Parts: sequence; structure tokens; C-alpha cells
Amino acid sequence: MPISPVSDLADLLRMGPDALHDLFLTALVILLVVLVRWLGIRLVERRFDNPRAHYLAGKYLSYTSLLLGIFLVGRIWFEGFSSLLTFLGLVSAGVAIALRDVLLDMAAWIYLITRKPFELGDRIEINGVQGDVIDKRVLQFSVMEIGNWVDADQSTGRVVHIPNHHIFNHHLANYSQGFAFIWHEIPVRLSFESDWRKAKGILQHIVEKHASEITPEAARQMRESAKQFMIIATVLTPTVYTEVREWGVQLTLRYLTHPRRRRGSAQMIWEDILSEFANHPDITFAYPTTRYVATNPFPIAGGSAAGERL
Repeated sequence: MPISPVSDLADLLRMGPDALHDLFLTALVILLVVLVRWLGIRLVERRFDNPRAHYLAGKYLSYTSLLLGIFLVGRIWFEGFSSLLTFLGLVSAGVAIALRDVLLDMAAWIYLITRKPFELGDRIEINGVQGDVIDKRVLQFSVMEIGNWVDADQSTGRVVHIPNHHIFNHHLANYSQGFAFIWHEIPVRLSFESDWRKAKGILQHIVEKHASEITPEAARQMRESAKQFMIIATVLTPTVYTEVREWGVQLTLRYLTHPRRRRGSAQMIWEDILSEFANHPDITFAYPTTRYVATNPFPIAGGSAAGERL
């Protein structure tokens, strides 16, 4: 049987004075919390022109207002409990199984805002997803995806939303925290007939030209990071390594670069390599080749039984 508005009003009027008092206080608390949040956001918008400051202010004021509202309303309606934490413990025990992932997300959110394994703008990788962090919320954080089908860690244009509890279940890599540079390598393979020593000198000059200016700042950051992490200082200057591969001599350029400039730096280095090698006929790139050696089982008189290279 449908309930009419008149019966609802009658039930409300039959409520005791204590319940009506609690309802009034609850509405007042909610109104005050919303008003304080609105005033705080407007104050930040007037004093700062930075969109990042507006975003962070809205986030932190929303979180603070929510927690403050829950606490005050809980104190109004559950004064019989020794503390609000007791009430929350009883409630969470009943819904822990049904809301397991949600509770894990909330616990992970507390970890994110206290331990700060990454900040907004950091480039991270978690559970096979790489991207720049653009948002952090109570249940999830979002990244602007990089890589995937796009080469050299550039943006795909997709926003990926990741549940917070993934930080408890998967490895998290931060490209930006502590040490803001990454090592990048460019392999250059030359034919066996090339003057690889001359080529190595040319490559060393090119990589130093493009990467040496980063070394002082990288060394400073390395010293600062060593205060927080067990990082052993290594050689930070660009270098070229030599090794022999299947069909040529491989010279590998290794240098430090910013995570977001990896593709650009590789492009500039490759352009210089192509330009320089074009001036040296005795330096040629290697490519997969097949050589056959045939031995004549019936040597001609006066000839040689040695194989002939084709």
C-alpha cells in the first residue's frame, strides 16, 4: 500500500524532541561544512592564478570537509558509543567482505597521501601501464597513458583509471621521484670492414655534445637521493660500449636524459650520426647478410682447392 506524504509528515511529527534536535544539528553541520569548503575554494581562486593550485585546493578541501562532516555527524547520532572509531569498527566488520576492494582502495588512498610514492605529474609504471599521473581520488588514480602502440614513451591520448589498491598488489616504478633522469641506450651496428675505432670516437663526441650538460645536475640529484635511498653513485658521464654481434660490430651509446625527452634526444643524436658517417667512406652500417663458401671437390690442375667467397 503506498505511503502518502501526510503519513510521512505525521511520522516525523511523532519523533521525539531528541531526534528532531539531532536532525536539525545534522542539517546545520552539513550546511556549515559545504559553506566552509565553498569559501575555501573561492579564497584560493582569488589569491592564486595557478590552475594546479585550484585543483589541489578543491581536492584537499573536499577530503577534509568529508572527513570532518562524517566525524561531526557521527558524534551527533552515536553519542552512546565510546567513540566514533568503535562505531566505524562495528560497521566495517559487517561489510568487510562485500566491500573488500573498496576498503582496500580507501586504505591505499591513505597510503598515497601519507607516504606519497608518487605525486601529480610524476611518470609511473604499474601493472604494465605507463603514464603521467593526472588525478588522485579516494578509490582510484588516473594516468595519461604513454607507450603501448606508440614508440619512445610518448602519449597515446588515453586516460587510464587504476584502482588504488593496485599499489599493494603490483610493483610501482616512478620515473620522476628522487632521481629525475633515466639511462637511455642507442645501439649502432657497423660492418666488420668499417674502421670501428674512428666510429667510436665520432660517437663519443656526439653523445657528449648532447648529454654532458645533464651530468652536473644528475650528480647533485644523485647525492640528494642517497640521503633517502640506498643509491650507490655510479659514473654518470655518457659513454660508448663496444661488442661484437652476429653481423657486425655494435657500438652502444649510453647517456642520461629526461624521461619526457628520450625520443627527442635520440632523434638529435641519430641525425648527427647520419651526417657524420656520410663523410667517412670507411664507416658503413651493418645489415643482415648471408655469405656462402663453396669448395670445389674436383680442383683443376694448377688451381687451388681453397673455397671461393661469393
